[in-house]
Amino acid sequence: MDILAGVKSFIYLISSSLLWPTLMLLAILTIYLLFYIGGLVQEFFERLKNNTNDLKSKIKNQQGLSSNVLCFLKELAKLDLSNEADVQFLLQTKTADYAKNLDFIKIMIRIGPALGLIGTLIPMGTGLAGLGQGDMTKLTSDLVIAFTTTVVGLAQGGIAYSIWTVRKRWIDEDIRIIEYAAEILTEDNSDKDEI
Repeated sequence: MDILAGVKSFIYLISSSLLWPTLMLLAILTIYLLFYIGGLVQEFFERLKNNTNDLKSKIKNQQGLSSNVLCFLKELAKLDLSNEADVQFLLQTKTADYAKNLDFIKIMIRIGPALGLIGTLIPMGTGLAGLGQGDMTKLTSDLVIAFTTTVVGLAQGGIAYSIWTVRKRWIDEDIRIIEYAAEILTEDNSDKDEI
């Protein structure tokens, strides 16, 4: 039985030691989300300002496009457009890069609620242990921590999912535009070569 008591003590020690890192991660991720929301709002207004229907002229003038598309067009201008393999490689590289930009926010969709659950269960254990000893103030303070971490974790997950949805839609739109731009510019280049 001493082995079982030692294992229980070890697990309790691990669980208790995870509370402060969990709270710190929740705080850091909340601050990160606030900055990310600021960038998202800025990009929203930029896209709203640049929203016109004449896509072909915007591509040729390289104005009124998102920063992702403009970056692609600058890199495309450095290539030999008659080499279709280079153009396709750049297109695939940029598409993969845009998808990678969503990875951290996609992770936050899962991490926020998981941290919230961890931050709920750890204080519940110590609070219930305090209740067993008749310490109601310990139970009360641990329940406050438990419920606030749940709320923060779930809010992070919900906000991260909303951000991911909007960013995914914008990135899909940018990918369609860069594919269209690559097609237009390579056609224009082949027309010039024929002349």
